[in-house]
Amino acid sequence: MYWRQVELPQGDISPPSRGGDGGGRVLRSEQFSALTEVLFRFLTEPKEVERFLTQLSDFATMNKISLGPLKNIVKSILLVPNGALKRNLSSEQVRADFIALGLSEEKASYFAEQWKVNSPTLTRLAVGQTLMINQLIDMEWKFGVTAGSSELEKVGSIFLQVNLLHQRELTLPQFYSFLHEMERVKTSLESFS
Repeated sequence: MYWRQVELPQGDISPPSRGGDGGGRVLRSEQFSALTEVLFRFLTEPKEVERFLTQLSDFATMNKISLGPLKNIVKSILLVPNGALKRNLSSEQVRADFIALGLSEEKASYFAEQWKVNSPTLTRLAVGQTLMINQLIDMEWKFGVTAGSSELEKVGSIFLQVNLLHQRELTLPQFYSFLHEMERVKTSLESFS
């Protein structure tokens, strides 16, 4: 199991039999089910961040839970589908991992059922996002035969040259690093003039 190092917050979503109330509230099965539906709605519609935050706030108010601890619970739970998606886990594997993390059988089964229903959509979204980030813009290719070379064995050999132009998104630090490198190249070229 890849997320064993993630500990679900004690007393917030652990089953009552585990104890560890710690002053927090234990989410009942119906609360966990409602929260799971909110999470999967967000995962399947990731651009609806504002609606997700409103739903979380409403959930916290309705169930008399502080929003801060609820956001921590959500962050912990969201690690599971993200990791399961990367590793292409089945709903049964997700259920087993939740049980190993201390979630009740009923809650783990409900989450696994939701995973089974939503994982094809999540996979499609992940592939679409990957393709948009590394989108191929243009491709050029050249095919030829070497006519002359300093090495006798290289003459007459066939070559294929492929140039791929793809769109790449940079983080802010990557962008500034790239900008700094371009400024250095510009300075170097100007010194030759």
